[in-house]
Amino acid sequence: MYNASAMKRPGLKRKPSRAVERLRRAAAASANGAPANGAAPNGTPARPPAKVVSLLEPDLVLERTARRFLSQPIDRCVKCDSTFVGREPAFIHCFYCGKMARIANASLLAQEEFEMRSGLRIAV
Repeated sequence: MYNASAMKRPGLKRKPSRAVERLRRAAAASANGAPANGAAPNGTPARPPAKVVSLLEPDLVLERTARRFLSQPIDRCVKCDSTFVGREPAFIHCFYCGKMARIANASLLAQEEFEMRSGLRIAV
């Protein structure tokens, strides 16, 4: 009979994640009587609040979209380099791997009309 646990090598144990370690420390601290949120016994925070970084700055958004979209339609898949692709008004659809690559300046209204006419979407 096959026993998967017998096949494991003994020296390959994964380290617990940082979140698990934080939870263990918080549980140990609450068992000792300290507050679970990391505050000192007199109520002052143990560390300063975290800095918030906005990922929606205009230049970052433009940089990300430039990497994500195709500048113009191509005849190959961007993922698997297959030529078995279908051209839709706003997407290049690879029939080999299933990748849908968005064309940057293509009309989504034309794409919606294409989907309704080809039966991919129900007209409401």
